[in-house]
Amino acid sequence: MNKKKAKKLFSKYINNECSGKEIRKLEVFLDSYQDKKNIWKEELADKKLFQANSWSKIQFQIKKEQSKQKHTFTTFFKYVAAASVLIVISLAFYFTKQDSQKQFLEPIIVNNQIEKGTDKAVLMLSNNKEVVLEKGKPFNDKNIISDGKELVYKKSDIKQIAYNTLTVPRGGEFQITLSDGTKVWLNSDTKIKYPEVFSNGKERQVELVYGEAYFDVSSSFLNNGTSFKVLSQSQEITVLGTEFNVKAYKEDSIIYTTLVEGSVAIDISGKNQVLKPGEQAALNLKNDNITILKNVDVYNEISWRQGVFSFENKPLANIMQTLSRWYNMQVTFDDKSLESLRFSGKLKKSQSIEDIMTAVKNSSIINNYEINNKTIFLR
Repeated sequence: MNKKKAKKLFSKYINNECSGKEIRKLEVFLDSYQDKKNIWKEELADKKLFQANSWSKIQFQIKKEQSKQKHTFTTFFKYVAAASVLIVISLAFYFTKQDSQKQFLEPIIVNNQIEKGTDKAVLMLSNNKEVVLEKGKPFNDKNIISDGKELVYKKSDIKQIAYNTLTVPRGGEFQITLSDGTKVWLNSDTKIKYPEVFSNGKERQVELVYGEAYFDVSSSFLNNGTSFKVLSQSQEITVLGTEFNVKAYKEDSIIYTTLVEGSVAIDISGKNQVLKPGEQAALNLKNDNITILKNVDVYNEISWRQGVFSFENKPLANIMQTLSRWYNMQVTFDDKSLESLRFSGKLKKSQSIEDIMTAVKNSSIINNYEINNKTIFLR
């Protein structure tokens, strides 16, 4: 019996459509690929056991190759398809009969308290007054207005420099339009400091204290020729009019600056690097070394502000860290080896955490997951 017929026969068996004669044919075929001649006869007597054991054998084979494999939708399937005829058949069952498998791999949900992020931030005014900004709560104060989604600073004749800070918590995002017209999108767990009004004829300067922000800088031609600078820890970015993304989270040892369009100069302790569109600067905070990465997939770096998480061959640990900020949750890996497994895919920020985890689970890089209050456990 060839592979194609065996696969068809296997599908009939799963659907309870096999005759006694066909089951015996399937037994003979499976026996021919096993060292122990009677193992499949025992398992075929109990279909549930057969399904579970078939999948456990696949997982065992894959674990031996984890250090070499990139666990994406396509590479995972290609590897299994090459492993053996038996694995091909079993995997085909797994993907086409997920509903049947759920009785063995049903996620455990206990008092799920994890919610997707929303528009929210805390504004600290120059007089140390705190203002909570969130959807549905408008705010007005002198030259500052907010609709609960964006904070807008109007141009003013105020000459005294006064600084504000805007902090976006985990599970939040927000936008700012500065007094010069520069637009800034802030990701979850981000803090930025800036003047209420930029001084005429003087350099415009803001500080990304930590977190991730996308800048669409107002041209110097519209601001008396003044340059625009973004300070971020030991890094200083100078621009004239451009769009770029800066990722500088507190827990990360590397600051990533990705240029979308225009030109920026990055200064580190007197060392200057100029970026071109599509390039990314990776600053190692431990030694102040800068690596310039060319032809970066810009979309993957800035898709967060368009409501999408886009991952290309990223370690699961990094992915879960990104998700934990947006969903304001904790993540625990039962097996540390899972952290290095890689994933490619696009996930919408509007999805519930259960939808997100189902997509990750269906990619086959994890067996199962548990949600308990605001913590996810990966199995």
